[in-house]
Amino acid sequence: MPDTPGTPGTSGTPPCPDRGQPAVGWPRPGGAADPDAPRVLAVIPARGGSKGVPGKNLAEVGGVPLVARAVRACHAARRVTGVLVSTDDPAIAAVARAEGARVVERPARLAGDLATSEAAVLHALEWYATELAEPVDAVLLVQCTSPFVTATELDAVAGALADGADSALTVAPFHGFVWRAAPAHATTPPDPSTPGNRRDRPGDPAPVNRPATPTRSAPLTGGHGVNHDAAHRPRRQDRPEDLLETGAVYGMDAAGFRAARHRFFGRVEPVRTDPARTLEIDDPHDLARARALAPLLDAQLPGDADRSGQYGPPDDPVDLGRSGSSHHPEARPRREDVDAVILDFDGTQTDDRVYLDADGRELVAVHRGDGLGIAALRRSGLELLVLSTEQNPVVAVRARKLGLPVLHGVDRKDLALTRWCAERGIPPERVLYLGNDVNDLPCLRLVGWPVAVADAHRVVRRAARAVTGRPGGHGAVREVASWVLGATL
Repeated sequence: MPDTPGTPGTSGTPPCPDRGQPAVGWPRPGGAADPDAPRVLAVIPARGGSKGVPGKNLAEVGGVPLVARAVRACHAARRVTGVLVSTDDPAIAAVARAEGARVVERPARLAGDLATSEAAVLHALEWYATELAEPVDAVLLVQCTSPFVTATELDAVAGALADGADSALTVAPFHGFVWRAAPAHATTPPDPSTPGNRRDRPGDPAPVNRPATPTRSAPLTGGHGVNHDAAHRPRRQDRPEDLLETGAVYGMDAAGFRAARHRFFGRVEPVRTDPARTLEIDDPHDLARARALAPLLDAQLPGDADRSGQYGPPDDPVDLGRSGSSHHPEARPRREDVDAVILDFDGTQTDDRVYLDADGRELVAVHRGDGLGIAALRRSGLELLVLSTEQNPVVAVRARKLGLPVLHGVDRKDLALTRWCAERGIPPERVLYLGNDVNDLPCLRLVGWPVAVADAHRVVRRAARAVTGRPGGHGAVREVASWVLGATL
């Protein structure tokens, strides 16, 4: 199971504590993107110990550790302003930091098998407020044992809080008939007409009157219906819809959570999600199923291979089969995430082909849309650089036409990138690097936003934090610019 849920001090849902003002009127100290936006902190509890699946939070699904998938989904969510991983494991901490998350060391008293998720989130929340002196309006508890959580779901939970809910959770519509096995000491079957044995809800049919059946004195091994009368089988469309808690995301107003010390209080808002993506990893069988589903479910999200197995628009297909990419498809950099954009040339601004004329001169084709995207990036105030190992003067000619500085014919692109950043005082974690081939890997590992074009080498796509939907030379740079500056570009 994921970190154990806490138990409220009283039975049922605790009342909403007095928070001074309703959730819809959150104080809004502002963020980099929107000064009126609430501060939403995503906390990912990821302890090292796991009985069902040893090292579970570092287990890979789609080639990416579970904790990394959770961090990437949080980074991609528009409403999330901070991502914090709570862990007692140095290896988990290293992966989380590499993905750009802050890390708080979880004390041993909060890392045992009986520790609750609430306790870990409260500790993380106080650390964040104390160490960083940053206020938090809402907190999201994100379980990395739900590998297919999306940024859209995170934003929907945060949105429910902004609309006035005190707490919220992801749910999936459910129409199943739930059964419960009889306790070993039971000697008579439970009467479905008795409250507690049958869930009485508006719209449920009345219990069916039927003759009493003989009982045995020996212990029963049967079961009874929990959310239905077993003697009455209504059609699916005639039954009220149940909502299954997915375990992926919980949202709480921060002040209310501190007071209640439990994830459910006040008005609790269920946020519907896709049942097909609902999966919690509790044992090796769950992990195996997640790994089998990853190629299908990851590819269904924007920015990865579409369902036809092709990249690019329908009129310009590049048949690659399934991508095999391990990036989280929804991770997208925004303007406030980066201070500089560094572009490879061959295979990124071109389609990686070279044309030779009769005199042996090399020619390449570039995309006019990329030029528009680069011009917009320049106007935004970002630092730009073309960085290439290619010695052909065409690289410098293209860079001059775009008004970009260029370093080409460079053997060690990673050293050149490090030096360039140091000279300008730009932290590498604030750099977006767009590449396509294995010689880009050292640079991709240095920066905070490694991005690969759609037709990049498989290893490069696996190293990327985001992958474009368009191939190199077919508008990939324009696509990246639209991520950073807005889709209207």
